[in-house]
Amino acid sequence: MASVAARRVFRDRVRANRAASTQRRTVAQAARRVRTGARSLVTHIIATGADRRTVEGVADALRTVAKKKGVKGRRARIRRSFNGARNIVKTVYRYTRAQVAQIAAQYKPRKAEYKAVRAALIAA
Repeated sequence: MASVAARRVFRDRVRANRAASTQRRTVAQAARRVRTGARSLVTHIIATGADRRTVEGVADALRTVAKKKGVKGRRARIRRSFNGARNIVKTVYRYTRAQVAQIAAQYKPRKAEYKAVRAALIAA
């Protein structure tokens, strides 16, 4: 029975290591993309290393601030799948690091996690 328990422990450790590796790789890729050109707000936030729920909350808030302050990113057209419909053309906006820093400077979060992301966005 000990070998079954040992295999479970090993399997769980492998899964945890794989998940951590995937997270590190995602952050590194986002950081590289942000350095090379204009990207979505979500990509900029992922580059700070925030978790998924924090990314979603901060991105929504930054979109609102950008709209209020009139900061417009570069328009792009992409093709996405929505609810089973394929190749739907959607307009998205891409922001430079300077624009994201400007938006983040106007953003006043309350949560500690959001404040940390804001500081990272301004510093970038």
